[in-house]
Amino acid sequence: MVRCLGPVLLLLLLLLGSVSSAGGNRCVDAAEACTANALCQRLRSEYVAQCLGRAAQRSCPRARCRRALRRFFARGPPALTYALLFCPCGGSACAERRRQTFVPSCAFSGPGPAPPSCLEPLEVCERSPVCRPRLLAFQASCAPAPSAPDGCLWDQRTHCVRAYAGLVGTAVTPNYVDNASARVAPWCHCGASGNRREDCEAFRGLFTRNPCLDGAIQAFASGWPPVLLDQPNPQGHPEHSLLQVSSTGGTLEGCSLLSILPVLALPALL
Repeated sequence: MVRCLGPVLLLLLLLLGSVSSAGGNRCVDAAEACTANALCQRLRSEYVAQCLGRAAQRSCPRARCRRALRRFFARGPPALTYALLFCPCGGSACAERRRQTFVPSCAFSGPGPAPPSCLEPLEVCERSPVCRPRLLAFQASCAPAPSAPDGCLWDQRTHCVRAYAGLVGTAVTPNYVDNASARVAPWCHCGASGNRREDCEAFRGLFTRNPCLDGAIQAFASGWPPVLLDQPNPQGHPEHSLLQVSSTGGTLEGCSLLSILPVLALPALL
């Protein structure tokens, strides 16, 4: 497999997994485990080539980069792909590496120097047949549960982590927002949202003020085992095999994203 890779791509993959994991760096462990798995390595090399290779250095091929990321999370072994996405970091260098390589800036940020209003990617997502059902699945799966001590039911965490991973590679691709915490959000803000500031804050709050999402990510990072046993549905469409939400799929059909934002997001704001 390695002999077939171009020199630039091979160097990038080596850099992503080159730091010794003797100190317990689980992000490095996850990268090495992915490299040792033929399917994970092949899918990862595809998105590395599109998102971090020569083409990305000249001009980010955002659509191809995001498509390759979606394939990685839809077709790769969840035990490995999720370990890359949610690996815990103990230092800023590890966190920056996680932020820049496992969800590359080519897929995460936009073409401009400053983040847009969150209403822009949200509206793009609502018109997208790829993004829209994934965001609906995320809203349903990660809706805070008032009855749970940490805001997320135990058996809900599997669905929440899976639905969050399904957003990577869409118009609302989330990522870690800094090197000092595990906080996540899309690349956007609500400072210039005008009279739609409430809609904007409700959408961003699905990521930044969502105890269920926080609990699900922390549980995975702490070694929560059930999610490691989930595998893609081989009978389903590869782009949606990790996004099955059987209890809500029928009721969400035809819904407007904005129309259900208050219902799903406002409990997290209280």
